[in-house]
Amino acid sequence: MTYEITRDYRSDTVTLPTETMRTAMARAEVGDDVYGEDPTVNRLQEEAARRMGQEAGLFMASGSMGNLVAILTHAGRGDEAIAGIDSHTLLWEAGGMATLGGIFPHPLPTDEDGRLDADAVEAAVRTDNPHLARSRLLLLENSYGSRGGFPLPASYFADMGAIAKRHNLRVHLDGARLFNTAVALECDPASLTEHVDSVTFCLSKGLCAPVGSVLCGSSDFIHQARRQRKLLGGGMRQAGILAAAGLVALDEMVDRLVEDHTHAFQLATGLAAVDGIVLDRDRVRTNIVLFELSPEVPLDAARFARKLAEDHSLLVDPQDDRLIRAVTHHGIEARHIEQFISAAADILTG
Repeated sequence: MTYEITRDYRSDTVTLPTETMRTAMARAEVGDDVYGEDPTVNRLQEEAARRMGQEAGLFMASGSMGNLVAILTHAGRGDEAIAGIDSHTLLWEAGGMATLGGIFPHPLPTDEDGRLDADAVEAAVRTDNPHLARSRLLLLENSYGSRGGFPLPASYFADMGAIAKRHNLRVHLDGARLFNTAVALECDPASLTEHVDSVTFCLSKGLCAPVGSVLCGSSDFIHQARRQRKLLGGGMRQAGILAAAGLVALDEMVDRLVEDHTHAFQLATGLAAVDGIVLDRDRVRTNIVLFELSPEVPLDAARFARKLAEDHSLLVDPQDDRLIRAVTHHGIEARHIEQFISAAADILTG
């Protein structure tokens, strides 16, 4: 069955570039970025690094590419990367670190916010033993997607950084929605990256650019990362056409993320009042709402999502048998949230 979709809540990756972005893309000054000669890409990389409190940046086609390039730069075959068992790099990036890098993932449990336990991380570091993989890398994430985009504070990264320093580990931060975290915590993004060796953030989620992420770190790290990007086929030529949208995203779309957070809390508050839906609205801190269908609801998450689409032209993302994700973003307004709540109530109580 085909049907017209009026609002898409599956992810903030469905955002469309703004008219300002389209104009900037059409007028972008370009050059060959593989030679380092695209001025618009260079401006984006410099601005991204400045905002992340790092020395240099490297434009990537995607966040997954940025994370993989970072991992391949920090670690080698036979090395081990410690990460949350439900982190994006382990679950949602096609096993790239093992498949392409021969890097062994060491998953650890996370708490309700997505934090690794400091003692568990310390205990997970391997001794210098030829029978064991070499612990080389600690992978972190902020906001934490599997916990509904929960924003983790700078103090957590200071603690993790101290452990990494004691054991000579590199630290990479998957900051796909790092600006959401910074807005939610009312802090400078650079305060969240002070204790990591590299960070990548997405331009193509809540910031609305059509393509791209930026990997940031020290100048030497980025020099080495450029080689890994080339290895993965990520050397782009006149990429300034894409980077131009990223510059607009950083200039114009960061501060408005608070609107998405407000709409997400509005959605959570409304859904919590619907019979058959279970959620803790106080856990909604950024732009992701995770809610469950209670056991007495005869529909599973997939059927509920189909009814939302077929009967109300709304798309959501079923996570498992009972769990559903809805993400607010540019293009979702307060009146659309009310429509969503009404549609959910119609399905479950109508």
